[in-house]
Amino acid sequence: MTSTPLPIHDYALLDDAECDARISAAKAKLGKRCIILGHHYQRDEVFKHADIFGDSLKLSREASQSEAEFIVFCGVHFMAEVADILSRPEQMAILPDMAAGCSMADMANTVKVQQCWDELARIIDVENTVTPVTYINSAADLKAFCGEHEGIVCTSSNAEKILNWSFAKREKVLFFPDQHLGRNTGYRMGIPLEQMVVWDFNKPQGGLTEQQIRDAKIILWKGYCSVHQAFQPEQIDAFKEKYPETIVISHPEACFEVCQKSDHIGSTEMILKIVREAEANTRWLVATELNLVNRLNQECKAQGKSVHFMSPTLSMCSTMFRTDPQHLAWVLENLAAGHVVNQISVPAEQAAMAKKSLDNMLLAS
Repeated sequence: MTSTPLPIHDYALLDDAECDARISAAKAKLGKRCIILGHHYQRDEVFKHADIFGDSLKLSREASQSEAEFIVFCGVHFMAEVADILSRPEQMAILPDMAAGCSMADMANTVKVQQCWDELARIIDVENTVTPVTYINSAADLKAFCGEHEGIVCTSSNAEKILNWSFAKREKVLFFPDQHLGRNTGYRMGIPLEQMVVWDFNKPQGGLTEQQIRDAKIILWKGYCSVHQAFQPEQIDAFKEKYPETIVISHPEACFEVCQKSDHIGSTEMILKIVREAEANTRWLVATELNLVNRLNQECKAQGKSVHFMSPTLSMCSTMFRTDPQHLAWVLENLAAGHVVNQISVPAEQAAMAKKSLDNMLLAS
């Protein structure tokens, strides 16, 4: 056992093959003390080392029920925070690369959200008329904000149930950080577009009039996922001109116009389920992250299915891509040597409030 942690710079020039061997050896040494979580958007070189894979909430919940002492989350920062919040006291959540963030999550922070809340309070009785709803793709402090204000967390698969829960409590919703998930879900629930206004956090009063705020059913944060923002309705039209039999399926983080042209809209887990269970020899155009689409295409080839990525240009989660075999090998070998590096630890008070909003979600869905 070394007396000090192994430095990351010793791993920077290792090739992937050597990293693979060292990862496997460290995993064998750690045994059940460690579980590696792989998000669907993770690059293949890392994804193959995961013990379980899926969406972020599913992974965190399964890890919390495991025997593992160490939860190594191959994903992004907010995912490791959720793993820490839901884990048992003796478990530790670890992120291989602390620079693996989420550009969408970064579009909303507590300062901007609190400012929005305060500005709304000058116009309406915000505490009694607005339920704050944060997408799980957000920082722990925003989940805590929702807990403090009797709000809730949602995922892309349960957003409609969460909005129904929210409207049963209060007449309006402040939905952040992803405007597209909020708009697409609200529209499917029958809420007119004019009753879903966008709060521009860079403008006074969100760039809205007092009347717009009073008339709004959902106040959408001006945030988005850079990957799903790349998909455009024209891409669907062009593809279907060549392959008119194509079935289009999109993640609800894609823009309204793309979702309106889609045959199916669903979370990553739903996309996988629908395409996997579809008839053989069908063609699919998919609006979600590239790594997932490529893996799904390879998996479905034996059934004669063709699964295509919607954007004609490459679009992958660049921050997720930061987690590479080198960082994973570094983390695991340190753990095997008795050193915990890159532990994610949400402050206790914040974690308690964040868990309250997560518990509300589990009850509502």
